[in-house]
Amino acid sequence: MNTVQLHITGMSCGHCVAAVTQALKAVPGTQDVQVDLASGHATVQTSAAAEALVKAVSDEGYGARIEA
Repeated sequence: MNTVQLHITGMSCGHCVAAVTQALKAVPGTQDVQVDLASGHATVQTSAAAEALVKAVSDEGYGARIEA
């Protein structure tokens, strides 16, 4: 299990946080998701590839990039 940090752009409300959270949780191998609206960060515990997480967020209409 890996911890992946993502920077999310385009979130402006609680609904956005819920949409991003659900998109990340839907990625196979994901165990836990924490999304923070104020900082625009998501912390994901997963065995999935980080690129799959970025794609899931992008498919939901938000920007995402992996934080080094």
